Amino acid sequence: MLNTKDSAPRKTALVVGANGVIGRNLIDYLATLPDWDIIGVSRRGGESSGRVRYIAADLLDPMESREKLSGLSEVTHIFYAAYQERPTWAELVPPNLAMLVNVVEAIEPVAGGLRHISLMQGYKVYGAHLGPFKTPARESDADHMPPEFNIDQQKFLENRQQGKSWTWSALRPSVVCGFALGNPMNLAMVIAVYASMSKELGIPLRFPGKPGAYHSLLEMTDAGLLAKATVWAATDERCANQAFNITNGDLFRWNELWPKIAAYFELETAPPLPMSLDVVMQDKEALWDAMVEKYGLENNSYSSVSSWRFGDFVFSWDYDFFADGTKARRAGFHEFIDTESMFLSIFEDFRRRKVIP
Repeated sequence: MLNTKDSAPRKTALVVGANGVIGRNLIDYLATLPDWDIIGVSRRGGESSGRVRYIAADLLDPMESREKLSGLSEVTHIFYAAYQERPTWAELVPPNLAMLVNVVEAIEPVAGGLRHISLMQGYKVYGAHLGPFKTPARESDADHMPPEFNIDQQKFLENRQQGKSWTWSALRPSVVCGFALGNPMNLAMVIAVYASMSKELGIPLRFPGKPGAYHSLLEMTDAGLLAKATVWAATDERCANQAFNITNGDLFRWNELWPKIAAYFELETAPPLPMSLDVVMQDKEALWDAMVEKYGLENNSYSSVSSWRFGDFVFSWDYDFFADGTKARRAGFHEFIDTESMFLSIFEDFRRRKVIP
């Protein structure tokens, strides 16, 4: 169990992918725990403060990875949540495997106190991105036909861990929702910006996905909940060398949740209309810039708040999309969150940060 007493031995987290929705929220949570020091790594780096410092590194470059990371002998836990987008499933494998390998090969030889490596995965492990898959998906389900970088990453850790004193865990959330800018996979931001623009244009909020997707059974994972689960799995010996599905704990259908989201933005709904957000939102930069000025929003570029392609991906799931989360509960993790409340809380956070009107 987590030990947060002042006398607890200090732990140092290396959070890889520090500026993504998962990494950012993980750092925020770790910063609330008194016995952790935190190092965030990403291509852009960040502004260090308190117990959190940042390193900018191109993890695709093995030499730069060693140069930037090989001095971090104090690291006790690696939390790997980095991701590189590529056009095809096959093209995703080499860069995403290489970044993990480069991090481990830079840290493991110098960090004598390394205790755990945490790997962030997702339902691609179950083939959810390919089409209808077995639901509820379980951690014991068989692998599917490659390519799949999540599986390759886990196999790398399994092989690397043999004979070592450190352990690994793999976290498998559904769609992760929380605050982050410039992230290619941020559904909450997709919905918030889409709804805000619909309101500015005086039109109802239409569900843009496939007709069947409006009625499918889905689940989400709150980024804050995921952060707690990630630290739990990394520090509870019962979780060593295992994978865990991490979900909010409830299921929903868009046909029930969508009108509630519309009501939050004071919008009416209209019948769903299948359309590619990546296409229809391409010409909206001028509208966004005008909204930023009109409502005194933070000067975030249109590209930094746009994840339209990911929105199209999620809204295309005309099949059930959920996993069995009971393994984590049986092992001791009992946190949960209502998905409707999660979305509304995130939208409130966006407004407080002046990301949306």
